[in-house]
Amino acid sequence: MKKKLRIGILFGGRSGEHEVSLRSGASILHAIDRKKYEIVPLGITREGRWLGPAEAQHLLTPGAPSQAAETAIQINASADLIQQSGSLTSSLDVIFPVLHGTFGEDGTIQGLLELAELAYVGSGVLGSAAGMDKDVMKKLFAAAGLPQTPHVTLLRTEWRTDPKRCRKQIEKSLKYPLFVKPANLGSSVGISKVHDRSELAAAMDLAASFDRKLVIEQGVGGPGVKPRELEVAVLGNDTPEASVVGEIVPNKEFYDYESKYADSPEDPSIPIIPAELTASQSKQIRAMAIEAFRACDCSGLARVDFLMEPAAKGKKAAIYLNEINTMPGFTSISMYPKLWEASGLPYKNLIDRLIALALERSEERKQTNFTL
Repeated sequence: MKKKLRIGILFGGRSGEHEVSLRSGASILHAIDRKKYEIVPLGITREGRWLGPAEAQHLLTPGAPSQAAETAIQINASADLIQQSGSLTSSLDVIFPVLHGTFGEDGTIQGLLELAELAYVGSGVLGSAAGMDKDVMKKLFAAAGLPQTPHVTLLRTEWRTDPKRCRKQIEKSLKYPLFVKPANLGSSVGISKVHDRSELAAAMDLAASFDRKLVIEQGVGGPGVKPRELEVAVLGNDTPEASVVGEIVPNKEFYDYESKYADSPEDPSIPIIPAELTASQSKQIRAMAIEAFRACDCSGLARVDFLMEPAAKGKKAAIYLNEINTMPGFTSISMYPKLWEASGLPYKNLIDRLIALALERSEERKQTNFTL
């Protein structure tokens, strides 16, 4: 009998997206094929403590205490400590780090897993870090010639030291409405839409509470215009593929955290899969998604988001690349799995494919010499 692969599902984490990660982890644990895999749940509390299988399951229970039990694994940023956790991690074949946001999606956990020589799902250190930092991401997109909305990047220290100068710089370069974002965060946490000058300071202060770098983007279409929000799921390593294009019609002015995750059965955000586009538009957006994936040196999976400006009279609708997410939400109703399901790859098979890609990438890395 063929030996089952031992898969560690890692969820939780210290970021503001802790709850989102728990939802993704629970969904994978529910759907994964246990005839093929031996599953090891691994959790990280909000305080950054690592939990073994029994305690990790408690994280998925609503109302469970966030403090780790006495059997928590103590990980202090040293890869050999992972290797020494014999019964838990050194015997794992693949880790699926379904961690969203900082301390999980930003290259930090990926670096730890690289040091421990463990195969893992998703992008490596560089791709994860670049995909998390919206400022760096935009520079890479620009180098690849991908169309983006105008933007400005400022440091938290610049804003707090001289807000008047920062405001002048923003207003000289951009037109309202604006979107103010922390550079390193996901799930729309800390993002504000700024309609005019009176709303700018509060939005900058909010973003500055989440990151040292602030990205300010010009809204697509101008005042009173609501752009279409389009998404593509990308899957693969060196030869990535793009899913069909989907569209989100948010239940608020833009697709913020509450629109994504708050239960609102009476007024939900509406996913449209596939999006109503021309064949030419769909082809262009899917090609741009793969270019964005490659520009950030991603692997495994990513969701690429776009903004589409309504067509003006006699002109084509403008399409702008918004951002890439290297570990998107992974519940069964999240856009990434839904886009692949609409493309002919069901949720359970998508998990299989990601595990295979993790092993493929690990084997490819072994071809690299790290010593003379």
